[in-house]
Amino acid sequence: QVQLVESGGGLVQTGGSLKLSCAASGSIFRINNMAWYRQAPGKQRELVAVIFSGGSTNYADSVSGRFTISRGNADSTVYLQMNSLKPEDTAVYYCNVVGMSGSIYSRKSFEVWGQGTLVTVSS
Repeated sequence: QVQLVESGGGLVQTGGSLKLSCAASGSIFRINNMAWYRQAPGKQRELVAVIFSGGSTNYADSVSGRFTISRGNADSTVYLQMNSLKPEDTAVYYCNVVGMSGSIYSRKSFEVWGQGTLVTVSS
C-alpha cells in the first residue's frame, strides 16, 4: 500500500510564495507520474502541474511561469513552488501519484491521492 503525506499550505498575501511538499511511502516499485491538482470552492478539480518519470513537466496555462513542479533526489517526493500567487489560486491542493507497487516478482499499478492542503491567497 502506498501513502502520501502533504504539507506546506497556508495563508499568504497576493504576490507571495508558498512551497508544497508531498512524500510518498510504502511498497513502491516505480513511480511514473507525480502531479498537483487543485479544487476551488464550487469548482471542479483541475490539474495544476505534472512531472513524468523522465523529468518532463506540464503546467496549466493559468500557472505557467509562476509555479514550478520538481521531484526530490529520492524521487518519492514532489514539490510545487508557487510564486506570484493570486487570489484565484486559492484552493485545496491535492498531490497525485501514479506508479507500480510491489516487487520485481509481483507488481500492480496504483494511483493515490493526498489528503489535500489548503492554500489561501488574500487580496
